[in-house]
This record gives sequence, C-alpha cells and structure tokens, in this order.
Amino acid sequence: MKKVYLYFENGLFLEATSFGAEGTAFGEVVFNTSLTGYQEIITDPSYAGQFITFTMPEIGNVGINSEDFENLKESVYCKGVIVRNYQARPSNFRSEGSLEELLKSNGTIGICDVDTRYLTKMLRDQGAMEMVASTEISDKEELAKILASSPKIAEINYIKEVTTKEPYTHSVGKYDARTFEYTKPTTTKKIVAYDFGIKRNILNELVTAGLEVEVVPADTSAEVVIEKFNSGEIGGVFLSNGPGDPLVLEEQKAITQKLLDADIPIFAICLGHQMLSIAHGFNTYKLKFGHHGGNHPVQNSEGKVEITAQNHNYNVPESITEVAEVTHVNLFDNTIEGIKYKNKEVFSVQHHPEASPGPHESAYVFKEFASRVK
Repeated sequence: MKKVYLYFENGLFLEATSFGAEGTAFGEVVFNTSLTGYQEIITDPSYAGQFITFTMPEIGNVGINSEDFENLKESVYCKGVIVRNYQARPSNFRSEGSLEELLKSNGTIGICDVDTRYLTKMLRDQGAMEMVASTEISDKEELAKILASSPKIAEINYIKEVTTKEPYTHSVGKYDARTFEYTKPTTTKKIVAYDFGIKRNILNELVTAGLEVEVVPADTSAEVVIEKFNSGEIGGVFLSNGPGDPLVLEEQKAITQKLLDADIPIFAICLGHQMLSIAHGFNTYKLKFGHHGGNHPVQNSEGKVEITAQNHNYNVPESITEVAEVTHVNLFDNTIEGIKYKNKEVFSVQHHPEASPGPHESAYVFKEFASRVK
C-alpha cells in the first residue's frame, strides 16, 4: 500500500494509506453515518464530485457483488472513499471481489488509516469542505495550489457525467432476500423517469409499485415527454436524485417548468425534489454539512416518525409553503423533507424512500405515486 496525502481547504494536511487507485483528485468531503451498505453508497451517482467519509470504522469486510450496485453501469462516481480501517480480505458468501478492486477499476482513490471520528467532528463543526488527495504529490504547498485552482462542486454540472446517454426501459422489481434475485412484477401503467443520476433501487421500487419505467437522459426535451402523456403512452413523470448544486442546472429547470405547465402527475426524490422547488421560483440553499446516512428521523403529516435514508447537501426554503403543503419534516434540524404542491398532482420528498442502504419505512410513497399516475 502506498501513502496518500490529503489537504483540506481549512489548511489541514494529513498523511494516510492508499488502497484504491493512484493519482490526484479533488472534491467536496462529506460524512455518511450508515452502518451497512457501503457498496450501495459508493456506487450512488449522487456522490459524484465528493469524497465519502464513513463513520462506520470497518469497511470492506463483505466485499463487492454484482447485485448491489446502485447504478446500472456498475460504476463509481465519487472522487474517493475515506475509512478508518480497510479490510482487504472480504468474507461473505455473496462476495465476488474486493472494494479495492472496484475502486482501482474505476480510477477512484481509497484512503484508510485516518481518524474518521476527528474528520466527522471537523465537518460537523466547520461544514462540508473541498479537499485534494494525491498518491503522487506529498508537498503541502503544492497540494494547496492545486486545490485553490480547482473548480468548486457548485460550479460543475455533474449531471452530464452520470445520466444515461440513451433511453431504456426498466422492468425489474426490488430484490428478494429469500431467493437472492430481483423480482419481475406485473406493470399496468407507464411513466417516464428523468435520469439526473438515478439509483437502481428507485427504479426497482417504481416497478414494484406497478409502473413500467422508460428512463430518459437528463436533457430530454419536455415537448417529447408531454406528447407521450397527451397521446396516452405514459401517465406520469418521475424526477430522480442526482449530484451537485441544483442551481447550476438551468436546462433541467426549464424542462421542469414546462412539465409543470402541462399538468402531468409528477413525483420527485432528492435533486428532483429540489428542481421542482426551483422551477416554482423558490431557490434551494446549502446545508452546513448535509444529511448523509441511513438513520435520520422524519415526521410525516400524520404525525408518524419514519427512520429514513438521506443523501443531500441542499434543501428547499421555508417560503415554498406559499405554493405547497409540507408533508415531511426532518426531526434533526426541522428542515423540509417532503411537499405536496397546491392544486397539482405533484409531490416530492427530500429523503430516499427506496433506501439501499437503509430502512424501508418510507417506501409507501411509490404506491402513492402509482395511484396518481393516469
């Protein structure tokens, strides 16, 4: 294993051990509090442009397998992974390879032998920040210059990197842990899903709810989708999760506004949830260190508390109540987690009801959307 050197924008300089690809990479550092599911987290396209710091100290112990990727390309889009202890010899009956092999094949830096508790407390107190990591450069001043000249995550459109290039149909349901296979439910309605970086299990849950899903690139014109709706080919639209600052996505904002004007039933998660707010004229804002984990309590409009999976750095403003009703609230910081727009068949959630990893208490929203699809 080689040494890897880390320089943070607050001036912190660390030496650690590398277990992934060699090279130099820059990005934003966040921490994730999930206890399980590191493969699903690492392969979630929403982490494009970020280094993931795991609070769980032991990572790599169950290896990697072909069924748990959260994108159909089986790729890694994050900039790097930071862990306390990396287990190089996985032991699990489903394992088909190691995390190190996955990172190397994707050119992703792996970093271990770091006090991740310290990093997590630093990010909690000072907020998410930019960082550069290198197995090639050990000079602090040189790394500082690289970081200073690198574009910030809020300046980069990562949607272009993670979205599908061609439309495709998804017809597979959620994973059955009893048979170790993905189910193939019967579908009775059809929707279009905009791929801003869509997670595989979101597609699985939509299909399980009875919806055939046509997945389209993020720049697909609204006119094409509206024509599909007007002709009866589809009965609704889904706007997916994705990486980066939503305020950068001017093209997607314009598309969303046109879809709203067409009165199509719309459901959105995470970035899609934010795009709906922006399209209504209510710009998002950045949280101090974001919400990333599988154990966040959210209270719904019925007063019930759901333990949810989360992965976002941006949030919709309180002023959204001018055009929408709040349906879900985060009990950690009282930020908005779900809304239903007034006089429209449009609703969205900020958290991840599909989990993967995480609890499944919020999965009912997929059935709710299916009931609204024409």
